Amino acid sequence: MIISMRLHATKEEVANVCDRIKEFGYKVHSIEGEQRVVIGAVGVGDVTPCLESLEAMPGVEKAVRISAPYKFVSREFRSAKTEIEVAGAIIGRDEFVVMAGPCSVESEAQILESAEIVARAGAKLLRGGAFKPRTSPYDFQGLEIEGLKLLDKARRATGLGIITEVMSDRDVELVAEYADILQIGARNMQNFALLKTLGNCGRPVLLKRGMSSTVKELLMSAEYVVAHGNSQVMLCERGIRTFETVTRNTCDIVAVAVLSELTHLPVILDPSHATGKRSLVPALSRAAVAIGADGLLVEMHPAPEKAMSDGAQSLDPKQFAQMMKDLQPHIELWKRARMTQTAAAV
Repeated sequence: MIISMRLHATKEEVANVCDRIKEFGYKVHSIEGEQRVVIGAVGVGDVTPCLESLEAMPGVEKAVRISAPYKFVSREFRSAKTEIEVAGAIIGRDEFVVMAGPCSVESEAQILESAEIVARAGAKLLRGGAFKPRTSPYDFQGLEIEGLKLLDKARRATGLGIITEVMSDRDVELVAEYADILQIGARNMQNFALLKTLGNCGRPVLLKRGMSSTVKELLMSAEYVVAHGNSQVMLCERGIRTFETVTRNTCDIVAVAVLSELTHLPVILDPSHATGKRSLVPALSRAAVAIGADGLLVEMHPAPEKAMSDGAQSLDPKQFAQMMKDLQPHIELWKRARMTQTAAAV
């Protein structure tokens, strides 16, 4: 349920409402605006007695039940879009943010060159896997801790933020020391022990949609992270598994628009994994801008033919620079639309 406090409700009134919610056995999450506080309460059981009690308390404007099963990530709980500040960019506001780099960190020279290329083209964050989940146990699994150190070196050289994957709840603290955003891959979308741990990691989280997961399941996984204390979550559409084999996955492009209606969390699109073909990445990236995504997660490798993983879907430096240039007119239209939406919501 959501409890909206009256304008300029006192701190004491807010505290009393929170205490009353806890007496009913519910967990409390609050959002403090400049003039008004909104309190979210989540728990199990009939909320009617609690709602009636809260509405009678001083400072309360109204208390309503949230119908969506995902409470804290729903638009019912928060109408304004969540904004995540990282690496000098604010994801979810009026800046289209591109995160780019190789699938895997392979060497110091490779990741430093990648960082310089994507920074020069306008990316805000460097992606690169230090821990790599692979279908085959014989494929390259990543440089692990050494890879994290190389990503940190690339950040210091270029000023880019770092996004990299964490695969286990045991590694969250380690990866959080080096990464600005912790990525949760499709295979781990429903790793609930990991999701719970991310609630206390102190870093933004990018949660990828599972290969066979519904939009609702994605939102429920995001709810795990938010309900355990971390509201800095963004969602990533990266294609789902269908009967079609012409692309690596089937990009559910309309899911970007659906998610934007259902949740206040920023939505990112990964055109590289969605298609599996570098020739299709620019077109899908333009579609992501047009449908209202908040950013892209793109694979770029200095020499894709030599990549140790996902070379076929990685753009080379010239292709990436050209795509970023071609995206600019679309991004300008996106900015105008976003500013109009923001003004209408005020």
